[in-house]
Amino acid sequence: MRVGFVLLESFTLNAFSGFIEAMRLSADKGGRSRQIACGWEIMGGQDVTASCGLKITPTSDLADPTQFDYIAVCGGNGYMERRQPRWLDDYLHRAAAAGTPLIGLCTGTFNIARAGLMEGYVACVHWNVFEAFSEQFPHIQAVPDRIFIHAGDRISCAGSAGACDLALHLITQHCGHEKAQQSIRHMMLQGVRPSTHPQAHFYGEMQNVQDSAVRRVVHLMEQSLNEPPPVPELARQAGISPRQLDRRFIAALNQTPSRYFRDMRLRYGAWLLTHTTDRIAQIAADTGFADAAHFSRAFRALYDAAPQAYRTVMQPEPQIREVPDQALSAA
Repeated sequence: MRVGFVLLESFTLNAFSGFIEAMRLSADKGGRSRQIACGWEIMGGQDVTASCGLKITPTSDLADPTQFDYIAVCGGNGYMERRQPRWLDDYLHRAAAAGTPLIGLCTGTFNIARAGLMEGYVACVHWNVFEAFSEQFPHIQAVPDRIFIHAGDRISCAGSAGACDLALHLITQHCGHEKAQQSIRHMMLQGVRPSTHPQAHFYGEMQNVQDSAVRRVVHLMEQSLNEPPPVPELARQAGISPRQLDRRFIAALNQTPSRYFRDMRLRYGAWLLTHTTDRIAQIAADTGFADAAHFSRAFRALYDAAPQAYRTVMQPEPQIREVPDQALSAA
């Protein structure tokens, strides 16, 4: 399996590294990283800087797309730009005309769509950029409830850890189950998540809400759980008045924006209680409450239980039995 990577300025390192590391660990035996079962090129004419500030030097110029099984576009923070370099459009069209499948990693799907090459396909996008994608490409069906979609010669991935799952899916197809398992063992993963695995966000039911202002505000809420902006600011970003936002939230969700936002933060707090060992004070900060006491009062009002009691009932801490040194030496 050979993949040509096109990294765009401010690309998401997590998506790129997850994909290429899954390939590297499947490509060879003994951790020697030789490109045998899998091969790759990082293409471009100059260094590219990831959104975290790390610079990547390409290994080649743009190569003939027929040399590859896939061309993967790694997008990043520039997804809101309405124009992109002409060379990128030209190269993606060359690849599509040659029948080389295109992969959109993270917001790379925006770039493939901007080149006019996603028409008629369903795009998998990260929930965090779903509204932006739908606004820019209203004629392309986008879904925020899967980690990737493999639809023939167009493949889209929500990014982050999902890029690793996509790579393992393709490795299984091209190189076999054992090669994918080799990578899984090295990365200490539990397995390959299927493409239909839901993205890890808390309000996927927004797909059933048609009001675009309500949808936009809920996505803004999801992005600011630890520093909740006031409702007037959310209304301003949605382009409507606070009173209009109140009415539309009640019509769509039977709750005011402030009540909905508070419950969202508390549900996230409940998730943190059962999935982490963080202190209550830290969870309070992560959910935008002034202190542990404030969080605990609000939590009890919604769940009828104190946070620590909820944690104990929902996820009892496992008891770890210490093995004496003598037993280990005897074994």
